[in-house]
Amino acid sequence: MYKLLIRYFSSRFLSRWVVLAFDIIVVALAFQFAYLVRFGFDYLDVESHIDISQSIFITLLYTILFISLKSYSGIIRHTGVEDAVKIIRVGVSAGVIALVVSWALVNYKLNAYHISIPKGVIIIHSLSVLLALIGSRFSVRGIFRLANHAKGESVSVAIYGAGSAGIITKNTLIRDKNHNYSICCFVDDNKSLNSKLLDGIEIMKPQKVFSDKFLENSKLNEVIIAIENIEPNKKNDIVETCLKYKIKVRIIPSVEKWVNGELSTNQIKKVNIEDLLERPTIVLNNHYTKEELKNKVVLVTGAAGSIGSEIVRQLIVKNPKKILLLEQAESPLHDFRIELNAGVSKEYPDVETEYIIGDIRNREFVQKVFDKHQPEVVYHAAAYKHVPLMEEYPEQAVITNVKGTKNVADAAVKIGTRKFVMVSTDKAVNPTNVMGASKRIAEIYIQSLSKVQNNTKFITTRFGNVLGSNGSVIPMFRKQILAGGPLTVTHKDITRYFMTIPEACQLVLEAGAMGKGGEIFIFDMGKSIKIFDVAKKMIQLSGYNYPDDINIIFSGLRPGEKLYEELLAQKEGTIPTYHPKILVAKIREVHYPLINTAIDELFLKVDDGDVEIVREMKKIVPEFISNNSKYEILDKKRNKISV
Repeated sequence: MYKLLIRYFSSRFLSRWVVLAFDIIVVALAFQFAYLVRFGFDYLDVESHIDISQSIFITLLYTILFISLKSYSGIIRHTGVEDAVKIIRVGVSAGVIALVVSWALVNYKLNAYHISIPKGVIIIHSLSVLLALIGSRFSVRGIFRLANHAKGESVSVAIYGAGSAGIITKNTLIRDKNHNYSICCFVDDNKSLNSKLLDGIEIMKPQKVFSDKFLENSKLNEVIIAIENIEPNKKNDIVETCLKYKIKVRIIPSVEKWVNGELSTNQIKKVNIEDLLERPTIVLNNHYTKEELKNKVVLVTGAAGSIGSEIVRQLIVKNPKKILLLEQAESPLHDFRIELNAGVSKEYPDVETEYIIGDIRNREFVQKVFDKHQPEVVYHAAAYKHVPLMEEYPEQAVITNVKGTKNVADAAVKIGTRKFVMVSTDKAVNPTNVMGASKRIAEIYIQSLSKVQNNTKFITTRFGNVLGSNGSVIPMFRKQILAGGPLTVTHKDITRYFMTIPEACQLVLEAGAMGKGGEIFIFDMGKSIKIFDVAKKMIQLSGYNYPDDINIIFSGLRPGEKLYEELLAQKEGTIPTYHPKILVAKIREVHYPLINTAIDELFLKVDDGDVEIVREMKKIVPEFISNNSKYEILDKKRNKISV
């Protein structure tokens, strides 16, 4: 019956003034109790020492401190450490003040109103008040939690991280009305915390918790990672171990993503494959980048795409004068505009933006944009990127990736743009497909253009696959898992380099800041990852078993697809930069007149059919050797143009 009453009042909260009145009554009663304790419960002795003026003084003193420190303002059922600290500050402050006042009255013979209180009474009273107020609050909290405790089996949880985030996570789980969470332990790497208690819960070392012996004998259901900047390798090890014993792993979001500064259980998300493919974060010189972009007019092509949109997000906080968002796809640009407008004053500062719908393949249109807005910095992210489609439509790869790039680059030179940063791909290295070859031709053109003029600095960035980008393998696997499988992998041994979208875009911005012109910047992306392993891990993270629940099938390499991607061609070496993870590729010299003529001839072949287009591309890029493609026949005999 009492549970029903508590649940009925669970949506109702006591007025702060009711709480204050309760606290004042406790202070008054505790004062009588303190005198009784001090004089051994001898009522006659108490009556001879106590005076009504003392009760008024002590009650008034506590009331002033209650109001000043707002110890009564917390919600009782959610009492926490901060509420207890406020009450302790009141009790200690009142005790000290009462002792000082009593001492002064006695020593200076000012006790005309009998306000002086024995030291023992003051100390006993302060301790009694603290015990009563803190105890009553935590008792009410306990009763509410018991009454609102979720039904069903208990979920045993270990919280990785015994810091403030760990404590907040623990309190968030305990308050959850929909799940019956039981905190098994905290886990922390700090050796000085081992075997200690935090809120009555043991702090254990990771070696013990994640050992086979512990996990085999425990009833642990879930591990929640409550450390914001946990090392990727450590995160991987935790997940690998837990998956072995079918223990769910979740992770709290960064503090900036908490709703109104508070964590909720709905925000504690399961670990996904993107979390496990992360590498140690590469820290870049963001201050230098910010200085380079401050008060500049910046143009981003492909601004609504995966890379382009993230470049814009990162640009906004660099305080440019204006950002021009150029995009062909109307709906994605419209959606991105809504996102940015909604984020102003919350996530993003209010920077002037202009949204431009148009096609970079239209030279006249591109030139009008440059003439009108005079961009000082250009980030060229617009491109066709899907390998199989570009094998089928090589003319589109040429028109967009080569001609589009040429249009934007030529316009930049004509109006004197300071810097032009092109987003390229590892598929441009020793290309085996049309898409990669088209990007390599675009690279060659802007490198050659950099040599024949001094107005614009042309810079290229290369990186591998970007986690979560539109059309990438991971979103495809996720859809296949939701459909019940199977997952499709082209080859059991195929590997790829991966990086996060924010990290890739940091590279682009950093390259723009540090580039002197003509460089190709690459990242040290660590080890390449087997796609087959990624598929298996995603199945496990989704709560299924491979191959019993969801199988993986091999469809064979797609036209133009490589088994292994490269970041450098064999003839290219690297030059170090200020950062050990950022390198500059040493590239062969390119000659503008020759490459310009060759590209013009390539454009003339656009209407002559797929084979003639690809034949011309192979002349420009001698290392373009088709793989698993109908164009392989062209590699047997072909003429090469030396550029």
